[in-house]
Amino acid sequence: MTPIQIVREAVKQDLAGIAVTDHNSAENTAAVIAAASGTGLSVIPGMEITTAEEAHVIGLFQDVKSALSMQALVYANLFPGENDPDLFGLQVVANEFDEVEAINTRLLIGGTRLRVNDVVNAIHDFGGLAIAAHIDRQSFSVISQLGFIPEELRFDALEVSANVSLTEAGIRYPGYGKIAFITASDAHGLRDIASAPTKIQVAGPTIKELRMALNGINGRKILE
Repeated sequence: MTPIQIVREAVKQDLAGIAVTDHNSAENTAAVIAAASGTGLSVIPGMEITTAEEAHVIGLFQDVKSALSMQALVYANLFPGENDPDLFGLQVVANEFDEVEAINTRLLIGGTRLRVNDVVNAIHDFGGLAIAAHIDRQSFSVISQLGFIPEELRFDALEVSANVSLTEAGIRYPGYGKIAFITASDAHGLRDIASAPTKIQVAGPTIKELRMALNGINGRKILE
């Protein structure tokens, strides 16, 4: 997927906003934001971080600077290794015109030395929202790796995959009812975009509004 392709597909699917959350990197967020300029599509910069426990945590940020600050922490704590493009594909850093500017050779598919609580706290320190990714999956989720979600982890939302509705999530995970549930496409290809959107009642598709919706503030809320 390239920045222009992502924006075109999101607009085609009539999405108001998307988040860009590459594995352990935020290097392409600025390009997608620039590619969306003038389209009416809101793009939230973020990343999906693999913790030391091999759990995935999503960080969503107000701006690219904050996302890159989180990236710097993640890069400093990546397990050593170099990406094998034959196994995992090229890790392209593109600009808003879909031109290749660099190839990231870090082993982004791997994990980091950062524990779950370190990741959640760092996301909050950079002003972001911390979301437990695909908690219903049997691997790479906080629940699959830890067995449960500790109370001290201050997640802003819990994401479930397209296989679980928000109503079903509330029934399946009654102990976490105080935290908002959301769905997301977890898109690894263009056909996945808009496959599991979260509908929210907000004044606009921004992270500030999303934060209020997750907490049910001032009429903002998550819709089924």
